Amino acid sequence: MTRPTRLLIAALVLLVGGMLLWTPVKKLLFGSTPATPSVLVSGNIEAHQSVLSFTEVQAPISSLPFDEGKSVQAGTVLAQVDDRLYRQQLQIDRTIMAVAQKQVAVNESNLAAVQNTVISDRLDLANKERDFVRDQSQLKINAVSQQAFDLTSTVVAQAAATLARDQALVQEARDNIDLARASLASDEAKLALDQVTLSYTVLKAPFSGVLAVREAELGELAGPGVAIFTLDDLDHVWLRAYVNETNLSQVRLGESVTVSTDTYPGHHYHGRIGFISSEAEFTPKTVETHAERVTLVYRLRIDIDNPTHELLPGMPAEATIALLPAGK
Repeated sequence: MTRPTRLLIAALVLLVGGMLLWTPVKKLLFGSTPATPSVLVSGNIEAHQSVLSFTEVQAPISSLPFDEGKSVQAGTVLAQVDDRLYRQQLQIDRTIMAVAQKQVAVNESNLAAVQNTVISDRLDLANKERDFVRDQSQLKINAVSQQAFDLTSTVVAQAAATLARDQALVQEARDNIDLARASLASDEAKLALDQVTLSYTVLKAPFSGVLAVREAELGELAGPGVAIFTLDDLDHVWLRAYVNETNLSQVRLGESVTVSTDTYPGHHYHGRIGFISSEAEFTPKTVETHAERVTLVYRLRIDIDNPTHELLPGMPAEATIALLPAGK
């Protein structure tokens, strides 16, 4: 081995040794970097759950295509009931509405006829009034008899009465149209209600999620309040946990949190503190010792990203929360 090679090896050994010796010397001189204080809280995963049932209808279940554990998208048809009765009622009300529409048309036609009669009455009255004026002048020079003049006066009065009667019929025809239109509006509203009721015979998923529980079977009588499915929104889960009163001033809304679970060892989930209760309560009764049960704690809700749906309701989990300096 040449002298330059031996010198190079010796230099490397001294360099490595110096680096190894520097770490304890650095700790001795400057002290180690203190770890950020944190608190570990435990709880159970929860998710938004909706118990789904039919609304405003009562009939046997005719379709139930999904079982528990099935992932569904918002708007997916989950169940249907026998809708024949509701379709028949819809058809009846359509017929009633058609009759109401025809009644409106008939009354509008009657109004037009009466209005034309009034026009004719006015022309007839004007003609008879001209006869009356002429006979009146003729009577003064004895060109017509008093009897003929009296007859002309009577004819004018009769024409005026006929006009007044037909004008009243015009108002009556207008009132009939208003009533017919009101009846038609009522029938249209009833038909719209029938269509809404018919839509209730189909049960759709209000949001995307997983069917956690199926509580009905084909042929069973469904109705308002009768549970069909329980739907879990696994895209939005949270951890219900509790923090001691002494640590309350060191946690903040929106603070990032690391969540883990025994089900997936070594896998960490990102969470955020979404709620801190404003009222203290005793430690939940699931804690066994009396000393721990009487400790005052504050409830937290830690919102967790769960895109893969690994976290399920009821699953125990832990969260590590970095404690901020008190008062910050």
